[in-house]
Order: sequence, then C-alpha cells, then structure tokens
Amino acid sequence: QVQLVESGGGLVQAGGSLRLSCAASGRTFSRYVMGWFRQAPGEERDFVAAISWNSGRTDYADSVKGRFTISRDNAKNTVYLQMNSLKPEDTAVYYCAADRSRVTRVVAEYDYWGQGTQVTVSS
Repeated sequence: QVQLVESGGGLVQAGGSLRLSCAASGRTFSRYVMGWFRQAPGEERDFVAAISWNSGRTDYADSVKGRFTISRDNAKNTVYLQMNSLKPEDTAVYYCAADRSRVTRVVAEYDYWGQGTQVTVSS
C-alpha cells in the first residue's frame, strides 16, 4: 500500500514557475513508477509526465515537453514536477500516481493516487 500526498500548487502568473512535490509513504517507493496527471474542470484526467523507478526513463506529454521536468528522490520517498513557462492552459488539479509495473500514460494502469493539488495560471 502506498499513500501519496501532493503539495506545492498555487496561483502563478503566466510565464512563472512552480514545483510540485508528492510525498509517498511506505518502504517500497523506489519500486514504483511515478506519474503526474492533471484534470481541468469538465475534462478527463490527462497524462503529464512519468519517471521509472531508477530515473532512467522519463516520458512527457507533448504539451509540457521542454517546460516541465519530472524527478524523484528515492531516499526522501518524493517525486517532483518542476513547471516552468507556465501557461493559462496548464490550470488544473495535478495528481501524482504510482504504478507497480512500467512507465505508462494510461490512467487505469496506475495503482495509487494522491488527492491532488490545484495549479492556477493567470494570464
């Protein structure tokens, strides 16, 4: 069982930056693929980024590639999402998730989810 708690969301102007954190409980954090997803009001939950257990592989949605960076610190049981050059269309609730098997963009393949943190980008 893994419990995930996101933090770091907030209100920022377009062009600004935020860093999201996701703290995980449990001793097996390093065995999980970690992902970030986001969901805007009235829309489906969309993939943002994912990172393998040893940080050897990362994957990004095209909409955030070059602006967002996912990283993890297994010693701290934490995964991060550095978000730069933010745009109003990045406004959403951001969720972190854990997957026991592989780097994937598929929501249904993730086993554990956090409660989310709101990111609002003003124009």
